[in-house]
Amino acid sequence: MATIDSVLQENRVFPPPADAVARATISGMAAYEALCKEAETDYSGFWGRLAREHLVWKKPFTQTLDESGAPFYKWFADGALNVSWNCLDRNLENGNADKVALIFEADDGKVSKVTFRELHALVCKFANGLKSRGVKKGDRVLIYMPMSVEGVAAMQACARIGATHSVVFGGFSAKSVQERVVDAGATAIITADEQCRGGKNIGLKVVVDEAFSLGGCEAVHSVIVYQRTGNAINMAAGRDVWLHDLIKDQAATCEPEWVEAEHPLFLLYTSGSTGKPKGVQHSSAGYLLHAILTNKWTFDLKGDDTFWCTADIGWVTGHTYIAYGPLACGVTQIVFEGVPTYPDTGRFWRMIQDHKVSVFYTAPTAIRSLIKASENAPATHPRNYKLDSLRILGSVGEPINPEAWMWYHDNVGGGRCPIMDTFWQTETGGHVITPLPGVTPLVPGSCTLPFPGIQAAIVDETGNDVEWGKGGFLVIKRPWPSMIRTIWGDPERFQKSYFPTDLGGKLYLAGDGAVRDAKTGYFTIMGRIDDVLNVSGHRMGTMEIESALVSCTELVAEAAVVGRPDDLTGEAICAFVVLKRARPTGDEAKKIVKQLQDWVAKEIGPIAKPKDIRFGDNLPKTRSGKIMRRLLRALAKGEEITQDVSTLENPAILDQLKQSV
Repeated sequence: MATIDSVLQENRVFPPPADAVARATISGMAAYEALCKEAETDYSGFWGRLAREHLVWKKPFTQTLDESGAPFYKWFADGALNVSWNCLDRNLENGNADKVALIFEADDGKVSKVTFRELHALVCKFANGLKSRGVKKGDRVLIYMPMSVEGVAAMQACARIGATHSVVFGGFSAKSVQERVVDAGATAIITADEQCRGGKNIGLKVVVDEAFSLGGCEAVHSVIVYQRTGNAINMAAGRDVWLHDLIKDQAATCEPEWVEAEHPLFLLYTSGSTGKPKGVQHSSAGYLLHAILTNKWTFDLKGDDTFWCTADIGWVTGHTYIAYGPLACGVTQIVFEGVPTYPDTGRFWRMIQDHKVSVFYTAPTAIRSLIKASENAPATHPRNYKLDSLRILGSVGEPINPEAWMWYHDNVGGGRCPIMDTFWQTETGGHVITPLPGVTPLVPGSCTLPFPGIQAAIVDETGNDVEWGKGGFLVIKRPWPSMIRTIWGDPERFQKSYFPTDLGGKLYLAGDGAVRDAKTGYFTIMGRIDDVLNVSGHRMGTMEIESALVSCTELVAEAAVVGRPDDLTGEAICAFVVLKRARPTGDEAKKIVKQLQDWVAKEIGPIAKPKDIRFGDNLPKTRSGKIMRRLLRALAKGEEITQDVSTLENPAILDQLKQSV
């Protein structure tokens, strides 16, 4: 059990395009290696230099890294700054005041634009409104909002006054909201009457009201409601206030609260756990520094770019690559309220065409679903849209299998746009392993090399490095500025989860299995450690088997693989497959199962053949597009679904996937 077998081989290589190298902030492998060498030689000096160059400080720091309380590291601790000032006010002083900051496209297609000056005024009014309700530095504010300018402004307003925000994705249930209010000790909630998604209005305030009915929310003194649709909702006298009423008489300036570098900017609760919510706590200065650097280096963002990250602000991707990083870089960006399949599955491509998006960042799940859509509705295929404004593509959220990578590269990027396959987590704050567009030869399915300054490695179960070509546990050996600071209210859980004593207590454990290519040293993520399968003594990552299935391009649109107990092999491989055609039944289904089993045996080897293959019209996903693998594990074992499925986009799929062929 010391290592994990890597069974998938990928030999295609795509050098960085000459034009990407020419304009890149980090241009050429030598420039990348020089940054890595600087970090290796003088780690504190490297990060200290970058913090002085990229952040504006009210009080300069004198100590870069304090390791005395490890693993509770402190960065730039005696410095002071304000995150909102760094995102907005600096753009009023550097010539960007009348530049468009946010292009908002509503679910129904209506477009509105907000300049940095206008966004600054809205945030200041919002901040003053929060202060008028008694919200102050150190208070926790829960944000349960649709994708909107107001949602971004709510986050920035909290940062401006030093309140710590906790954004909850608008698809979560009342129980999820209640648990997070209680755990964070929130004193105010910012929400909306409803949100608009896929042509439907979905209540948000009604969910907040239900959360109150569950008890434990007595500390909340204010609920601020953005009027998105105007449909009737309940408003509790004294507690609930409309956003437009709160801000209408407020001043359009607000002196920022200058906070210490380690002041908690936000808490973000990780989803999918059936236990107590886990509030990941992030700092102010270190987090913002990495948000800026990854936007400038991974996406090579420049002043003339239009950037679009399709994530929701309820996830960390929406924090780092919508609410904070791009604004701090002074870049115009898209905020999208809707879904990629409404009014048709060409929505993403039409928006890229209409807004002349140059850098596009989305999830493999979205890509895979749109591959199938383009097969079923050829009129919505990317080739029917003018996408020549694109210069860089990105992938986020989970490993992207090589065939989806190739489709994305060829059909969306026209074979000319490098794909930044970014590996990171809620806990890391920003990219930690990623290509750079002017540096890295790309290999489909590989996130390639560590971001400059990140000391990533792969170790065995005792914390010792494994040789390249062998799989193991992905770790980071040195602290970095944007890392998780603690789990809110539970430092013991933080230490046990991320710095386990089994690995010596000093290595950050990412929770993923990975392998480094024996020649290039490129990293490939093999799946979560708890998704590693042990079949007849062979330990294999689920991602590699999924990639093999999806590489059967004539048949398979999407696949998810889990394990289930097996008396003979220890674990059996169970695959849930979405085909590019109608879901088969009877003898036809058996024939396709055999065809796919033979395909995997040919691609990887007989040991990786799924014992059980089930077909569905889709996979069980949250409304943000994440596959709910815990539900698939329960289905594979034949268990009844008892977990919370309130965030499930398509519950009817579960009945389809119960059926073995």
